[in-house]
Amino acid sequence: MKKYIEKLHFITHDIPQSSHIEQVQVACEAGAKWIQYRCLSKADEELLSDINEIAEICDDWGATLIVTNHIHLKGKADIQGFHIEDMDADFIALRKQIGEEFTLGGSANTVEDLIRLSKEGADYAGFGPFNITTTKPNDYPLLGIKGYANAIEKLKTENIDLPILAVGGVTLSDIPQLLKTGIYGVAASSAINQAENIYEAYLDFYKAII
Repeated sequence: MKKYIEKLHFITHDIPQSSHIEQVQVACEAGAKWIQYRCLSKADEELLSDINEIAEICDDWGATLIVTNHIHLKGKADIQGFHIEDMDADFIALRKQIGEEFTLGGSANTVEDLIRLSKEGADYAGFGPFNITTTKPNDYPLLGIKGYANAIEKLKTENIDLPILAVGGVTLSDIPQLLKTGIYGVAASSAINQAENIYEAYLDFYKAII
């Protein structure tokens, strides 16, 4: 059964001015329904401490909690799914590991990545980078508007129906053009959680997308 995927994914990030828990609290207060906890700097004990607090916030506000990588934490906290950044990961094996009830998303940089994720059972793909990003620095070519438009057209010819979210350096002003390409939605981190007012920034993104 196809899972519901929110059109705006809020991704937490290691930043000095605000903890992951604080970021989630404000985003949920602003109406966030999809939280992706992305922390690659902590040991399991600290991760679970964060995740348990964040899970309570998500439960209070009716938000879905997705954890980046750390699939070994399945069953140890109230997590609804995982987002895997390793583009060489075997998603067929991962699906068998976590089961059908969990949401499973993956990162993609090329159309070929998207096709593979779809064939291997991913529920959605974060496709990027759209632009230069400080959240997840990498050397992958920037897609830009044209890259998304071309990818969506290619997926249509392949009859692939996979929710595609633009990610990587997406700003509020980019959203109208991005949506015209036919993408499903947007994943955002720095543009929201490093704004002067996270609450207002989330609302602005939500209104632009929804």
